[in-house]
This record gives sequence, structure tokens and C-alpha cells, in this order.
Amino acid sequence: MDGGFNKQLPNDSWDLIFKKLDSNVDRNSFGLTCHSFLDIQSSSYKSLRLGCSNESNCSTHVSIHDSVLNENLFNRFTQLESLSLGTCLHIKDSGLTPFVKYGSKLLSLNLDFCYHVTDIGLTLVACSCPLLSVISLAKCSITDSGLEILTKLCKSLKEVNLAWCTNITDSGILSLNKNSRQLRSLNITCCSKIVGLTFQGFSPTLACLEAANCVLGSTGITEILSGGGLEHLNLSYLNFSKFNSSHKLAAFIGIGSAANLRFLNLVLCPFVEDSVIIAISKGCPLLQEWNLSCCGKIGISGWEAIGSYCQNLDILHVSYCFELCDRGLLALGNGCKCLSVIYLKSCLKVTTSGLHRFRVHRKDVEIKEEVWLTGISPNEEFISDDVDIASDGAEFESDDAEFISDGEEFVSDDEPELEPF
Repeated sequence: MDGGFNKQLPNDSWDLIFKKLDSNVDRNSFGLTCHSFLDIQSSSYKSLRLGCSNESNCSTHVSIHDSVLNENLFNRFTQLESLSLGTCLHIKDSGLTPFVKYGSKLLSLNLDFCYHVTDIGLTLVACSCPLLSVISLAKCSITDSGLEILTKLCKSLKEVNLAWCTNITDSGILSLNKNSRQLRSLNITCCSKIVGLTFQGFSPTLACLEAANCVLGSTGITEILSGGGLEHLNLSYLNFSKFNSSHKLAAFIGIGSAANLRFLNLVLCPFVEDSVIIAISKGCPLLQEWNLSCCGKIGISGWEAIGSYCQNLDILHVSYCFELCDRGLLALGNGCKCLSVIYLKSCLKVTTSGLHRFRVHRKDVEIKEEVWLTGISPNEEFISDDVDIASDGAEFESDDAEFISDGEEFVSDDEPELEPF
């Protein structure tokens, strides 16, 4: 391009032209035209991902280290509101220092699998990024002390991921309970020191809780439900050692404490028996998806209760429910009028003829011989739907969250070139 051509219009005009480009190909071509246009392209990005969302796919990111977060990067991407460093394994506390100068606009930060990030780094983030509403800290080496500081300084937290943060205890949850009253989504998967006793009175805004492979007791679960706002709950692989009363849980659910639940995952939960199933069926009329895979204690009264009361149930997982029989399957078919998909595999008491009768009776229901053992089918409703990354309406999806943005997302699978232009 003629070096003077782009001087015939001010940068504001070129910026408007860039925003009118519909495709990524056109936008990338624009940025490759000259350094000035590359600056315009870079400054439009509101979301930047330098890592990936899955540790098993992070081999290309092991070289991304502290030097990535330098002045050149933040000067290039001046509008950043969302930054993902997930699986950037070499990032340490010291590498987060640039946030002191450049973190004031950040709304979302992903540090998943950044093992070297400790309370020191989390405190630095909390002090530098007061507007944070989404933070993901899976497998970070943080404790209750760092979490307390985060909750005190970042008052707008709506989504917090603490999965595999094994040093977090009920004390850390208490800090969230006291200070994060807008919290909508919380992930404490594999947090083995959280029993659940400090969830009492949790903000009713909490709609999504991922608590797979935890050691919650019956009291802990009732405390979790006490806020009354939960719509998505994952208790799969519950550790049996702390659970002492399924009858207490059933009674609590029966009084309407979980009436808003729409997605419930109880894979391999030892407390799931007929009394609990009956209580949930009666007390959770809005249930749309229910995962009961590997729950081997559900008898005919449980299946009949689901058929009688779960009139909004759309998806049901019953694989490896060894007590499900032809009669129970028929009760589901006769009762669950909204059912569209049933995951059914290795239910040994369901005969070929019983399955055939179900298919004939409910031709509208798809039977899938699959097993979802890791969770409920992906539910996008609780992924960053409260994050307001101001927008012209374009929506895009990153590896870790969905954001509404007027910019495109910049994704780097390799260490980016950050030399000044």
C-alpha cells in the first residue's frame, strides 16, 4: 500500500471501517496491510487468549512465560477487558506485575493451571483489577487468605472457578458468602477440604454450583440449597465419608428449598435412593435435565415418582442404574411428557421387549446408548452471561467463556511476537 494512503483519513475513520468488516479473514487482511492498520486491529480486541482451556492440549503453551505480560502487549491491546492465560504453565506471581498499571479495565481473568500463581499473585490481581466479575483459578496454588483478599477488593464478582484448589476450605467459602453477594456461578470441583458448612445464607443470586468429587455432608448440601436460587447443581462423585443422612436431605428438599433447580447432576452419588428421588421429583418441578448415571439404589417407587412429578424433564441420564426395569422405564415414558432424550446403557433389568415397548410408545424420545459421567450436557446459560463487555451485539466464544464484544477475540497458540512496531 502507498505509505501515504492511510494518512488521507484519520485513525477514527479507519477504526470505523475496520468495525464494519464482517469476517475474520477481512479483519486479518486489514491488519496485515501496514503497521498503522495492525495497531487499529489490535486495539479493537477486547478479549485475548494466550493459553488453552484444557491442560492436555497445552504442549504449545509451555513456552509462554512471565515475559509475555509486558508493556508492549498491553500497549498493543489497549481495550482488553478479558484475558485468558489458562495453561500458561510458566506464569508466576512476578509475571502478573503489569496488572498494577494495566489491569484497571479487566472484567474477566483466566489463570487455570497456572500452578505457580499463589496468594501473592492473587493479591496483586485483586489490588489491580477492581472491576473483575469473572475469575478462573483452577489448580492455582492459592489459600483462603488470598481468596479473602480477592473477595474484599473485587466487589463485583459474579463467576469464580476454584476447581482443584485443594487448599481452599470452608473459611474461603465464608469470605465469598460475606463479600460476594452478586455471585452467580461457583466451581469447587475436587476441593477436598470444603465440607459446605459456610454456605448458610449464601446469596440467592447463586444459580450455578459445580461441586463434583467433593466431601460435602448432608448438612453441607442443605446449607448449599439454603440460598434458594440454585438452578444448576453438580454433586457428582460425592465422597461418601461425610454423608450421614439422606432422609434429612430429602426432607429439606421436600419443603421447597430447591424449587428452582433445572439442571441436576447426581452421577455416582451414594445417597441417591428412593426417598431422595421422591423428594427431588416433588420439590423440583422445574427440572429439565437430570443425570442419575450409576445410581444403583433407585427402585420402582423412585422411577414412578419421576414419571408423576417431573413434567418439565427434557433429558434424563439413567445409564448403569441397575434397578431400572421395564416397569420403571414404562413409568418414565407414561409420565414425563416433555422427555426428548434418555441416556440408557447397561441397565440390566431392562429387557429387549421392554425397550421395544418404550420405543413404540414414545417415538418422540431419542434413546442414546451413551454415558455422561463428567457432567450435565453443556449448559451455556451460566457462562459469563452477566459479563458486560460492551458491545455492538457480536457474540463469540472463547475456550473458557462467552463474551459479548464489539471487538474480535485474539487467540495465540504460540508465544506472540511482541516487538514494538
